Amino acid sequence: MERKEKRDVQYNDAKLWQLGLFSMNNAATNLYLALMGYISYYANSMAGFSVVLVSCLLTGLSVFDGVSDPVVGFFLDKTRGRFGKFRPFMVFGNLIMAVSTILLFVTTHELPRAVRVPYFVALYALFVVGYTFQTVVGKSGQTVITNNPSQRPLSTYFDSVFLMAAYGGSALFVANYLVPKYGGFTNEDLYLEYIFWVILFSGVCTALAVWGIWEKDTDAVYVARQAKKVRIRDYWEIIRYNRPIRVLIIAACTDKFAATVYSHTTVGVMLYGIMMEDYGIAGLIGVVTAIPTLLVVSLGIRVAQRTGQKRALVLFTGMGIFFQVIMILVLIQENVNTITFRLSKINGVTVAFMVIYVLLNGCKSITNNMVVPMIADCSDYEEYRSGRFVPGLMGALFSFVDKVFAALGTAFVGLVLMLIGYNQSFPQIGDAVTPVLKWTTIFLYCGTPIIGWVISLIAMKFYSLDKRKMKEIAKALQEDVK
Repeated sequence: MERKEKRDVQYNDAKLWQLGLFSMNNAATNLYLALMGYISYYANSMAGFSVVLVSCLLTGLSVFDGVSDPVVGFFLDKTRGRFGKFRPFMVFGNLIMAVSTILLFVTTHELPRAVRVPYFVALYALFVVGYTFQTVVGKSGQTVITNNPSQRPLSTYFDSVFLMAAYGGSALFVANYLVPKYGGFTNEDLYLEYIFWVILFSGVCTALAVWGIWEKDTDAVYVARQAKKVRIRDYWEIIRYNRPIRVLIIAACTDKFAATVYSHTTVGVMLYGIMMEDYGIAGLIGVVTAIPTLLVVSLGIRVAQRTGQKRALVLFTGMGIFFQVIMILVLIQENVNTITFRLSKINGVTVAFMVIYVLLNGCKSITNNMVVPMIADCSDYEEYRSGRFVPGLMGALFSFVDKVFAALGTAFVGLVLMLIGYNQSFPQIGDAVTPVLKWTTIFLYCGTPIIGWVISLIAMKFYSLDKRKMKEIAKALQEDVK
């Protein structure tokens, strides 16, 4: 059956290097996202904003980030020209982020206090526009790269590699170079050096991503596929009739909420800088566990290629819940502050933490990144169902809800911190480990992902786009083009 289906369907295959380079678009945006993870510390320690104000501002701006997605997605679907549909949004988005980031971190704290808040909001909103330009491409560009069910999961592998490099490299750079060099997050020079390297590496990643999609992002492709005119009311029709995207949004966005919470910069400070008493671990752990984590991710990709992305997502979500429970048992140990990467002092709790971290991080990488090619599946289903080729709308619709849940995650962390007494300043490296802080950290780092993954598993029971269905869709779309 497998061979017969392959003869019947002529897939839009991609070269391996095209898949890999295009995934650098996500690396480019996530370098900035990692940088913005420290914006709360800049706003609090440098610009003089309170914890409550910072949380409210970032939550509101994150909601604006989500609202901007449908607008940008609509114009993306309308765009056709000599430079393609996706490439202009990638380039202009990256340039806007670079300019707004420089102004935001370099000038805000130099202004009179009366104008700092509106100035901060205006510049961050400009950053959001640029970020949306580039991230919408990441959510929708997979549609034109390939429609082969065996190739799409490979983008999950590349995304995992580059996101680990972006976040792991950023954490290593900040925790083990910038913080020791500048003495913490209250030194302006720390942010100046950080943004210089982010702008440089993100620009390079964007250029490589443009190269990766160049041959696929041509006007000839869109002339053949975009037969129906794109209208604003298509958003409502997609939500109403495209059940797979509704289900995927629910499953992925509860995961996104949890991911925003457990990966929050402040939660990292609480876990590594306070509970473990060594913030340097936050930077080193990504490097030490990179290869073992990628082995877990590779296993997940093989499962997805053989059984489909839906089954792989369900399997590794369930495994993630199991390993997260084990991580709770590790973190409640009294000697968790003895975890170290010094070979002469390695002990049992360090080994246990490292093993569970690798398995858990591998599951997180798969569940967080598998949804991107699954959005492309939903886009193909929409073209199959209604005849509309609207990858921008599909990616923007998903991204809108995704970012709203991320905003809620940010607000949730701020709310929890206020409830335990951090009203004016964020937890700092070296603070005392109290029972309340310890259990709050465990809840934020372990409890929220368990809740999010349980909801995700329930939602995926109603997701219909398995491997067999996607082959059926690819064949039907092929016949329509003929």
